[in-house]
Amino acid sequence: MTAHIYAAQKGEIAESILLPGDPLRAKFIAENFLDSPKCYNEIRGMLGYTGTYKGVPVSVQGTGMGMPSMGIYSWELIKDYGVQNLIRVGSAGSFTEKVKLRDIVFGVSASTDSNYVHTFGINGTYAPCADFDLLLKAKASADKLGLTVHAGNIVSCDVFYEQQEGWWQKWAQMGVLAVEMEAAALYMNAAYLGAKALCIVTISDHFITSEQSTSEEREKTFTDMMKVALETAIA
Repeated sequence: MTAHIYAAQKGEIAESILLPGDPLRAKFIAENFLDSPKCYNEIRGMLGYTGTYKGVPVSVQGTGMGMPSMGIYSWELIKDYGVQNLIRVGSAGSFTEKVKLRDIVFGVSASTDSNYVHTFGINGTYAPCADFDLLLKAKASADKLGLTVHAGNIVSCDVFYEQQEGWWQKWAQMGVLAVEMEAAALYMNAAYLGAKALCIVTISDHFITSEQSTSEEREKTFTDMMKVALETAIA
């Protein structure tokens, strides 16, 4: 039993899982893409489901917002439930004109302004990275679906309402494509516990053009990203 997914029994969560921050996105994925989905978790409103996709068991679990929340759920999923392949499906803000609203980005690495890494006692600067095998499978899945994607460095930030004007421009100057809030913690937990992880995000807002998606669009219409993640999970 775990502190946050304790309703789930051993074997009820698949080895491959999708991790949206929004639990309602988890519900949407389960109900629209999985066959015979069963809800294994409702604790704290963080919905989790297991079903099959093209005959293969796949789970989907809401994780909430921010690295502390992602850190909790991904840790318990790996350590206590034996999950091996974790694919974050989330939203992000673009820092560059070449990555447009609703584009898909693969987080090859995840820079961060967080001190999350302190728990691992590393005497230096650690660079959280995606699993290369999952990354290759995701690119192959996107190609199969005829989707154009971007891949590169993203940044996981602790603060959503950042008060320093132009704070994002320094990240952009270093080639960072987009900002989100969870990938770095996911990558660190997976590396430490010996699992595979990948962050796939859809651009929901743009720092240069000021374009934005609605909350409902983020929950229900980022289906290309969901399809890529599901195909990757069963590859």
